[in-house]
Amino acid sequence: MTTAIALLRRRAATIDPAVAAILIVLVALAAAAPAQARASAIFTVDSLISILPYLAASIGLAAYAAASGADNLIARAFRGHTAGMVAMAALIGALSPFCSCGVIPLIAALLAMGVPLAPVMAFWLASPIMDPSMFALTAGTLGMEFAIAKTIAAIGMGLLGGFGMWALMKLPLFESPLRPGIGDGGCGGGKVRAPKPVVWAFWDDADRRETFTKNGLRNTLFLGKWLTLAFLLESLMLAYVPAEMIAHVLGSGGVGTVALATVVGIPAYLNGYAALPLVGGLIDQGMAPGVGMAFLVAGGVTSIPAAIAVFALARPPVFAAYVGFALSGALVAGLVYGAVA
Repeated sequence: MTTAIALLRRRAATIDPAVAAILIVLVALAAAAPAQARASAIFTVDSLISILPYLAASIGLAAYAAASGADNLIARAFRGHTAGMVAMAALIGALSPFCSCGVIPLIAALLAMGVPLAPVMAFWLASPIMDPSMFALTAGTLGMEFAIAKTIAAIGMGLLGGFGMWALMKLPLFESPLRPGIGDGGCGGGKVRAPKPVVWAFWDDADRRETFTKNGLRNTLFLGKWLTLAFLLESLMLAYVPAEMIAHVLGSGGVGTVALATVVGIPAYLNGYAALPLVGGLIDQGMAPGVGMAFLVAGGVTSIPAAIAVFALARPPVFAAYVGFALSGALVAGLVYGAVA
């Protein structure tokens, strides 16, 4: 009996949470509301087809960056005067693609090598908000204007955190940013310690072609399952959440509403790609665009998984500064975009 339970636990641990959620929702709908189950399935398929060109562009950009080694360009952001490093780190952080497993070790490597905390904070804050893949999908779900504005918000967030951290670096609290025992290892550290040349024409190399194929397949599965779940949930939101309620609660775009979206982004934001269709659906139902911007910007930086990783890496004062810059930057981004949108 004990062996059987252990086997079931191991198999349950291997079930993908996104796939499991999709199956649970569809089975529950089929049992409770067959008509809605069919409508939701059609809505999800139609939505996936409509975003297919942007999805292909997103996957292709990520695979190309991995195969060509474009992520090695990160080393160039951390050379020169601190002010220049902050500006370059914010720009590269917002525009360069990095896997979630590589960001935290990369930050650890930078700090362990003695790179000033200010440019590291700029990159740290800008990186989770936007990258080429996210830009393509944001343009496909929320429009090109929103995608450009979110990119500007990412750069602005990096600049705010970088220059803000520069002003605080003289305080004793920030002399040792890393927790004891944190080294410079990990899959991202080598990109700074020993950056390799970028091979833009990667297709002439068999190993790089294989990297492109594997990365493309992995991202296709990853994005496919999360976007399917997101569109499925959006169909339910459109069917069961009254548009009048959304417009009443989140339609003002005032300081209080944007601040609420900023704080809610911490526990509610689980996946950046899945969040896009949901925010798009809420905006269609009456949510102010600035509120959506604040939610996406704050959630990308301070979501619970990201916050746990940062907390495990940095000392409490650095973690507090990280969260403070993230929340204040998201609030400003939401208010500014709400005013100009």
